[in-house]
Amino acid sequence: MEQDFTELQKEIGYRFSDLKLLRRAFMHSSADNGESYERLEFLGDAVLELVVSELLYERLPESKEGELTKIRAALVNEGTLAAVARDLKLGGYIVLGRGESNSGGRDKPSILADVVEALIGAVYLDSGLGKVKKVVFGLLGDSLETVLSGGGFKDYKTRLQEYFHKQGTSDIRYEVYKEEGPPHDRIFYVRLLIDGKEAAFGEGSSKKNAEQQAAKRAYSQVCGGNI
Repeated sequence: MEQDFTELQKEIGYRFSDLKLLRRAFMHSSADNGESYERLEFLGDAVLELVVSELLYERLPESKEGELTKIRAALVNEGTLAAVARDLKLGGYIVLGRGESNSGGRDKPSILADVVEALIGAVYLDSGLGKVKKVVFGLLGDSLETVLSGGGFKDYKTRLQEYFHKQGTSDIRYEVYKEEGPPHDRIFYVRLLIDGKEAAFGEGSSKKNAEQQAAKRAYSQVCGGNI
């Protein structure tokens, strides 16, 4: 039985001419049918970086190269893309092999981020750069609007550090408490400690991504979700 992508296409504001591209964007290599999303992911990664770079270049004319690079890295990273995937419930569309499915592959940040990039690559091949720009802006809308409206952008570790510094707290630590998976597909689990007490947890394919995820969750809690 073929998947129904009607609702997803409504969510992203784009209807595919070639549904084979859309299906391939959700085909994980563990499904072992020779048509994984890896090539689409490769393309989508480049397209996403180009689209975001162009937007930042045009809309932030006073920003220097180093600042633009930091903003782009904060916008286009595993944590942000995995959050986009969860909002769209993309995990339910991913075709996985039994082993990957049983190990929780549908909610792995690395896989979710890869699928978002593959989806962007699929849109690009289906219609070109003009349409994919609209899709990318829709997917990253809130974060992009904050930056493009002049609100600036700081990564969540920096935001959290500054918030608690104002409260007179400086003891903020991140600890890796678990690692899972093979070396080429490692998942790190981090706990965030504030004044020695557990405040939040995060996970990601690198320690840095896991720390950002934990910081984002803690910042959301202390600021009432105003992130």
